[in-house]
Amino acid sequence: MTVHYERLSNLDGSFLALESRTTHMHVGAVALFGPGPATSGDGVDIETIRRLIESRLESIPRYRQRLATVPLEGSPVWVDDDHFHLDYHVRHTALPHPGSQDQLKALVGRLMSQQLDRTRPLWELWVVEGLADGGFAIVTKIHHCMIDGMSGIDLMAVILDFTPDLAIDDPQPWSARPAPNGTELAVREVSRAISGLIGRVGNASAIVQDIEDIRDDWYHKLQAVGASLASGWLTQTGRTPLNGDIGPSRWFDWTEFPLDEVKAIKNAHEATVNDAMIAVVSGAVRRYLLTEGGMSEEELDDVEFRIMAPVSVRTEDEKGTLGNKVAMWLMTLPVAEPEPARRIQIVKDETKALKETDQALGASTLVQVSTGAPATLVSLAARLASGVIRPFNMTVTNVPGPQFPMYLAGSPMLATYPLVPLWESHGVGIAMFSLNGAIDIGINMDRTLIEDSAAMRHALQYAFTEMKDAEPLPPEAYAIPEDAAPVEDAAPVKKAPPMGTR
Repeated sequence: MTVHYERLSNLDGSFLALESRTTHMHVGAVALFGPGPATSGDGVDIETIRRLIESRLESIPRYRQRLATVPLEGSPVWVDDDHFHLDYHVRHTALPHPGSQDQLKALVGRLMSQQLDRTRPLWELWVVEGLADGGFAIVTKIHHCMIDGMSGIDLMAVILDFTPDLAIDDPQPWSARPAPNGTELAVREVSRAISGLIGRVGNASAIVQDIEDIRDDWYHKLQAVGASLASGWLTQTGRTPLNGDIGPSRWFDWTEFPLDEVKAIKNAHEATVNDAMIAVVSGAVRRYLLTEGGMSEEELDDVEFRIMAPVSVRTEDEKGTLGNKVAMWLMTLPVAEPEPARRIQIVKDETKALKETDQALGASTLVQVSTGAPATLVSLAARLASGVIRPFNMTVTNVPGPQFPMYLAGSPMLATYPLVPLWESHGVGIAMFSLNGAIDIGINMDRTLIEDSAAMRHALQYAFTEMKDAEPLPPEAYAIPEDAAPVEDAAPVKKAPPMGTR
């Protein structure tokens, strides 16, 4: 009898190792849809949604797989779930009348506070009806070991349609492939490791090719690895009111900015859309720390506030595949800089340096050379990086999405607010997704550290307005004169005013 299983990469496995009672490692999103063929009044035909998803599961086989573990070694593998039930994963609920956004946000916060069941396929999809406009929401939770941001976008192409026409094909027959038992799994993994070693030793041409690759690439890769490590992965970052002991409960909030206005900022300051949005996040963190966090300008001057920004390293050949193909940039946000025009220039300079030193290659090389490391070492390294060292204060991710209408069961998708998980000691994570003329922003927050769930949204909105109104400075304004006075002799900057209206 032929058995089937698939190993997780070390990067995918690290997201399992990172998970604890307070750090949930699922990504997610809240997608809003208008009325369509599957809706009537405030209700939605859940069976139509289920049939649609079932008809397309063939294209995403991971959604019918669960985790198993190699005995002794402890490495996780994927096997088909012979007890798969779609009803368990596609769930249906409703908001109390009148179905406001605040009620939806509260529901999403509760859903995101609950971890996924590791004995089943690691995803849930909630269909939420009762929205005031007659539409519905889709709330998704998918464990980070299954997907990254870019592969998540590929999944949207499977579930969503380009037209409002509702057409559901009959689902293809499916049955679980037999999974190996513990003894078979252990024997097969030992055999795989030995065969791979013998194959490499016996293949002289492969050895020659390896030497060629090393000769051609080693210097570039070593430089990139050195730059990546030097960016702060091995050092402790500053502690702020956004960092501390977190709990298991979450707030989730969102906002959105018109893409044409973001592009206007980009053009005015000769930056990229990503630079513009990171500069906005920097201004929002600054405002939050000065107002809600109670920090002074002098205290901000002494804090190094770093973000981790995932960068896709997925190749064209890997499009449509699941799993994580990302590297991580570390960036220091200019939260002490009061001038928004200067903040975006600082961000531009830093992203330029990150690209020139190829730190995405450095980070991905570190992941590659860890291949084959025992699962216990991967787990230990992951926990060390997240808890003890704390090399960054916040995760900020920006994923490009479709700039044309998309539909689910004939209903137009109006917005999608993504969710990035919180690492240990991180009170806030910000995820951005561009969709059909807007940048939708999801804000995941720990309820222990963040008292006001709307405060970071207000800070982002304030920082965006501030950035739109900022006049670009002439090039000479960025230069530091040779006779400039020391920083301590400079006039103190004015503290930001209290946060205004919502």
